[in-house]
Amino acid sequence: MIERLRLLNYTGGGRVTPFIMNCAVILLLISSIFTWSSALYTPERAASKKLKYLLEPPVSADVTGRSGDNVTLPCILRIKPSHYKVKWTKIEPENVGPENIIMISNAHANKPYGPLGQRASLRKAHAMDASLKLSNLELEDGGMYRCELVNGIEDESVTITLRIEGVVFPYQCKNGRYRFNFQEAKDACAEQDGILATYNQLYRAWTEGLDWCNAGWLLDGTVHYPIIHPRPVCGGELPSGIRSYGTKDKNNDRFDAFCFTSQTSGSIFYISGSFSFEQAGQSCKRQEAELASVGQLYAAWHFHNFDQCDGGWLKDGSVRFPISNPRYLCGGIPEAGVRSFGFPDKNTHVYGAYCYR
Repeated sequence: MIERLRLLNYTGGGRVTPFIMNCAVILLLISSIFTWSSALYTPERAASKKLKYLLEPPVSADVTGRSGDNVTLPCILRIKPSHYKVKWTKIEPENVGPENIIMISNAHANKPYGPLGQRASLRKAHAMDASLKLSNLELEDGGMYRCELVNGIEDESVTITLRIEGVVFPYQCKNGRYRFNFQEAKDACAEQDGILATYNQLYRAWTEGLDWCNAGWLLDGTVHYPIIHPRPVCGGELPSGIRSYGTKDKNNDRFDAFCFTSQTSGSIFYISGSFSFEQAGQSCKRQEAELASVGQLYAAWHFHNFDQCDGGWLKDGSVRFPISNPRYLCGGIPEAGVRSFGFPDKNTHVYGAYCYR
């Protein structure tokens, strides 16, 4: 067919007509398009790299635990190379900073590293098991972990997320709102048996009902606040969601804090009375206890449905009470939560005491 086109389209002098040139260009373009499309859509490029030595978690690579729990992060070998190492690390937030190595092991021995390594061990349920056991979980243990098989140029890894179950609570200075820089917010959360919350923890709290109009620091240095019911004083007519101020100056900008805490090893109880702050502390001591922190009260409310319709002193000088069964005479708010009277005069004899033991 091409030969016939040539015969029909030759003219005197051996010149090729524009028709032949156009056909050649079209054929070249079609050929290029098919070649380019094939390069883009080859199965090898579309498919993710298959693991040879490690077993990809088949359902979920998430593990959940509470403060104080023991958990296992799964990592199973499919094939055991003749010479290899397994390295467990905790991935820093946003992959900033050096790796936190927890443990390096081979077929014969293992070596722990750092603070996490002191609470870590290998499960070794069978010959192909490289799963990591963490004991006595702490709030800071939440995050992403990598199990890496080191085998020369064939290194490969799987990633597991450890989520600490807990509750996010807003916290402000006794001198009023927006008084904390970033470090002061971290310190304030630590004093209340917590840590600064992550964005994911705040988001989860928002989905569970947290609605708070004051902006607060998060662990990554950003400032946000969660809104379920939009109102003029909380961002105007913007839709519900996590409102963001973005990354702020950690030294000079000042906001409240969003703290995160988990279950505690002790228990909280209420002592009825009309105590000053000092008297409330003495009442707890007589029961071989101490005034509870805000984080401990939130943990009791969140994990044990603690419900007490009486204001009581806490360690930071605030007065609060937890409500799991909302009713009109207990704050008048239809949602469950921890109600606050703020930071009243410590010499006023009108409140009971929340003690922790």
